[in-house]
Amino acid sequence: MESLAPNPEVRLEVSRCFRTLATSTDAKDLVATLQTRTDPVQRAEFRRAHYTPALRLLGGGGIRADWPAGLTPAQQAELWDGLFLKGPPEQALLVLMEAMGEAGANLDRFVAITEKFLRSGRLADLLWSRCLETGPSDSPQLRETLLGRIAALPDVTANRLHLRNKALFLPQQYYPLLATEMLAALERTCQSLRDGTDCSLTFVAQTLGKVCIQGHSGLVLAVLAPRLSVFTRSDMVWQRVCWKLLQNVPQRWMESVLTGLVQAVSGPDALGRIIGNLVLTNKKAQFVITHKLLLLQYKYETGVLRIVLGYLAADRERRPLLIQVLRSVLQAWANPSAVKHTPLDQQLYVSKALLLSVSLLKDSELQELRSELLQCLLGGMQSHLDSGVVRVRRMGMVVGECLSARMDLNKTKLKFEVRSACQSRDTMLVSRIVPPSHLCSDDELTPYDMSGDQETSTASPPRYLRDCLETLVSSEDPSRVELSLRVAEGLVRRNIFAAREVSVQLTKVLLHMEDKYSISGFLSLRQATMVALTVTDSISVTQYLTTEFYSLNYSLRQRLDILEVLTLAAQELSKPIAETRNPPMGVSGAPESTPYPGDNPVHWREVVQKRIDSKTKRLRKGATQPPATATPNRYAPVAGHFFFPLLSNYDKPQVTFDLLGGDHLVLGRLIHSLGLLMHLAVNAPVILSMGCALLDFVWAVRYHADQMVRRGVLFAVCSVFLSMPSENLLVDLSDQLFETRTWLADVAEEDPDADCRSLAIQSLVLLDKSLKKQLRDQQALTSES
Repeated sequence: MESLAPNPEVRLEVSRCFRTLATSTDAKDLVATLQTRTDPVQRAEFRRAHYTPALRLLGGGGIRADWPAGLTPAQQAELWDGLFLKGPPEQALLVLMEAMGEAGANLDRFVAITEKFLRSGRLADLLWSRCLETGPSDSPQLRETLLGRIAALPDVTANRLHLRNKALFLPQQYYPLLATEMLAALERTCQSLRDGTDCSLTFVAQTLGKVCIQGHSGLVLAVLAPRLSVFTRSDMVWQRVCWKLLQNVPQRWMESVLTGLVQAVSGPDALGRIIGNLVLTNKKAQFVITHKLLLLQYKYETGVLRIVLGYLAADRERRPLLIQVLRSVLQAWANPSAVKHTPLDQQLYVSKALLLSVSLLKDSELQELRSELLQCLLGGMQSHLDSGVVRVRRMGMVVGECLSARMDLNKTKLKFEVRSACQSRDTMLVSRIVPPSHLCSDDELTPYDMSGDQETSTASPPRYLRDCLETLVSSEDPSRVELSLRVAEGLVRRNIFAAREVSVQLTKVLLHMEDKYSISGFLSLRQATMVALTVTDSISVTQYLTTEFYSLNYSLRQRLDILEVLTLAAQELSKPIAETRNPPMGVSGAPESTPYPGDNPVHWREVVQKRIDSKTKRLRKGATQPPATATPNRYAPVAGHFFFPLLSNYDKPQVTFDLLGGDHLVLGRLIHSLGLLMHLAVNAPVILSMGCALLDFVWAVRYHADQMVRRGVLFAVCSVFLSMPSENLLVDLSDQLFETRTWLADVAEEDPDADCRSLAIQSLVLLDKSLKKQLRDQQALTSES
């Protein structure tokens, strides 16, 4: 502990050396200063407190950049290279990475030192020095920085060197080298444990997890896994070290390590020796091994399934997890919904997992599960055989045959005959002693010309909205679903009363509907129907959509669809209704016989006047069309139902949706939609409350890092200035106008995005116009009074 105490003599000596290095121009003085000798206690103090500043002084421009050129090669290797290669490795690596990002003339020198640092085994020294620390000796921030530099060294060098990057810094060479250095540190750990010295594997485990989570698990574990498999075959110390290594991997990185490991090991025995009973002590490892690798992901080869299931079956303590996995896989295979909706590749993957799991059961375990297996087998077989997909039916037949053979049902086995149409035809022709050369031969058949054929549909479109809803919910016929989707909007707009009865239910169906049948124009048809429902039954549908916007288990695409439907419906409601022309008299309401023109004394005058008007040319100034007829704004009474619920839960993060966190796209679209919803409510009484609420909302995110969010904020501010009357801007928002104007001026000058600067300038212009108009109105009132 005495060596860790501050030493004034060392501090004074280091200060003297630093002054000499910074001011002297004599190469002999520099060499003598760098060759300063110290005793072990002073050397430890220098390493602890002064090593990093010394490296930064040499590499950061504190002395002349060309001073190493005056040294002999031996002096350069001893003084320059040795200073980086013989000191504390973690400090040297951090300074090298920092200097490589900032160095100018010395960049090549630092690149060469970094290459020597990696080739001389200094990474192994770094990892081993951390293994000797049984407790935390530095800050978590420093440890996280060091981990980041080790794991991302190829990225750092590539961003700095570009095309001049060295081969050793490429991922294909660096990460296998890192794996070799980790093995060296683990080998030293095993030797220390045999000598009775305690070690810590926390930092090595964190390094392994950090590298794997960044996507380099294949390169690292391709070196680690075979060597660990050999070392643990007969050495219990190595097994203990490997188990402790995997136990110390942080939870957030456990999945990437395990998924890479099961693909790199040679078999289930090797996996068991490396990770031990980790699935029994670590919940995250148990979830990955027993659930995610088997039921959620299906990209792995069959060998991975054999390794995972064989690992669970190899140990008596882990066999209960094999039974648990078998039940889960069996339920997934027999689930009718999964048979209908999951991809074929995933169904094949689950089928393989099921057969492998059953093959690993003992006879006693099979007898205990016999009734459960039989029940799921019958239900699953029915679901597979009812499918219209040939591959699904064949998978069901194969699994049924294998399970029945394994279960030995009454000494009988299921046997299915799967024949193609060509095989059936061949059998029929063989029964007539037709030569084999003519079997299944279509060479002599003349093909029909089908280039002008058109596909005809026997289904008819629904005529009632409830029939349309029922088809969209329950029908599996692609043609009927497409016809219902194409006529849905028209049915909604033609029958308002029927639409209001099922508006929320139909909106829910459309919001969750997927394009399972690749319908042409699916998205536009679905959106148009939802807009029509929102226009027809505004309050009920908007309450449902705004509530679901912040609900769980919705994708970002669905939330964006909700915003688009609300804005399009608001635009339609804010426009005047097109006038419907009365049908001509000759079409409906006309008498059967045409009256004689002379019976109507006014008739001939109208005819003459029309002829005169058609031949007369009139020249006039001003507008030639009559002014538009004023119509009520249908959006104004319901604007609050569109607007305010979207502001209710924006600051409550959820499991799948964090508006103020990582979901920047939805946040930007939400703010833009709110600005549009407010602008469409111009001249409505609720516009004052909407403007105040919108400014309060966007004020919290005005400095957001994402440029799309900032554009949305500025668009919303423009909408406030455009929509609110100028007198209300001064009265209701007087406290915020000064800060808003200052912020807009800063954005117009300093924002890196050109669109943001343009929007800020437009907002300033709008604000100045509103303020000037209000001042002119006040002056006019004052002069009149």
